[in-house]
Amino acid sequence: MKETGQQLEIGSTVKMDYKTGVYVGELIEVNAPRGVVKVLAVLKHPDQGDLHNPYDPDVPMFHERRALSYTEKALTLLRDIKPYAGKVPEYKASLAQALQAEIDMLDKLKRWAERGLEQLEGLGREYK
Repeated sequence: MKETGQQLEIGSTVKMDYKTGVYVGELIEVNAPRGVVKVLAVLKHPDQGDLHNPYDPDVPMFHERRALSYTEKALTLLRDIKPYAGKVPEYKASLAQALQAEIDMLDKLKRWAERGLEQLEGLGREYK
């Protein structure tokens, strides 16, 4: 199986999109159209909440999604597996970095929403 000019084969280091997270791992099995990846690092922490109602905090079940564990095996579609050429980060450090990046992104979104609300409230007073 070829992907972007590089060979994906058993034992290859790969980048895998899995649900809403992104991981680095080792391809350990291929059963087209799926592959099994052993997780070695976390590049993006999974999103929280209801994926069918993004940015809605008032859903009946606000899902908590944990990152896949170190050496956990994940079955995913081959289209979601790409070659990875970089240095594989240490799992715990990569998990901490991915978690902090997700926290920072949500904090920035929260601050954006707060500023937007301030602007709209100001406009509301002006419109009266």
